[in-house]
Amino acid sequence: MNSFLSKVRKHFFQGPYHSLLTLVLGLLFLRLLWALLDWALVSAQWTGTASQCRETSGACWSFVREKVRFILLGYYPTDEHWRGVFTVVIFLTLFSVSQFKRFWSRRLFMAWVALPFVCFFLMWGGIPGLPRVEIERFSGLPLTLMLSLLGIAGAYPLGILLALGRRSEMPLVRLVSTAYIEFIRGIPLISILFMASLMFPLFLPEGMSVSKIVRAQVAIILFSGAYMAEVVRGGLQAIPRGQYEGALSLGLTYPQMMGLVILPQALKIVIPPTVNTFVSLFKDTSLVFIISLADLMFTTKLSFNDGNWLGFTVEGYVFIAALYFIFCYFLGRVGHGLEGEVSGKGRGGNL
Repeated sequence: MNSFLSKVRKHFFQGPYHSLLTLVLGLLFLRLLWALLDWALVSAQWTGTASQCRETSGACWSFVREKVRFILLGYYPTDEHWRGVFTVVIFLTLFSVSQFKRFWSRRLFMAWVALPFVCFFLMWGGIPGLPRVEIERFSGLPLTLMLSLLGIAGAYPLGILLALGRRSEMPLVRLVSTAYIEFIRGIPLISILFMASLMFPLFLPEGMSVSKIVRAQVAIILFSGAYMAEVVRGGLQAIPRGQYEGALSLGLTYPQMMGLVILPQALKIVIPPTVNTFVSLFKDTSLVFIISLADLMFTTKLSFNDGNWLGFTVEGYVFIAALYFIFCYFLGRVGHGLEGEVSGKGRGGNL
């Protein structure tokens, strides 16, 4: 306790000037904190109608309670909402299990390959007991998770291939990989989404169509793959030259050397930036609302159009901001656990 007090005194009350500055900033912080707590909790309206909310000075969480089903599940048929909830639970369970090394096996790999398709067909239906739901009605949180997690699953191997291609000794492969990476990194994601939504259908044969959600998914994978490639390339460059020479001296072919010696080490090194890329990808999926896909952001904006609940946009944005933070923090914790398991430290470290 004495050590703690001495550190506080040293860092915050070292002389009159520091003491005064600490007190002023502390009072301002407490004032802002109380104003936030008063708005969000003390004076908030948790139940009731919109007219009752307008009579209070705090947040109107009644709006969120009224619109939460539409915000989370959007246009998906009300009677089938359980399928969207089950899809979210499957994805979260898969990520949770994947952070523990004792579960790493061929079965887990097969689960990562199969379960996204299982979730898609669960949402889509068309079999006895599961009525068919058009892909265009996929919306809300399930759509956000499908776009982001399937984007991660597609961007990761694409990034590895592009990173290897950029370091290839074959000039044509190196040129194509480098040109792709530099081109994609030089344009914003929104441009690629617009091209996938508006221009790509013009090149399809007459009578052929591809769902806008599928086109957006491919665009996200292609965009994120370029960034993932640079992350993997950084890991490859961190591997000592002796590892390459040792693998070649054992008579390993190039695929064997990369698959058995180099890539396992490189991918371990780049776990932190890989997780950072995945977190950015999860947040970037919110841009699909610009091409009228009803993701979590889009359903929230649509909920503001209800004439009975006009004027409560702040509460809606705070709610989805909290959801994005929870999922991004969850991804960060999964990555941290994976990093600890790979390094042999378990989960004893701190963020």
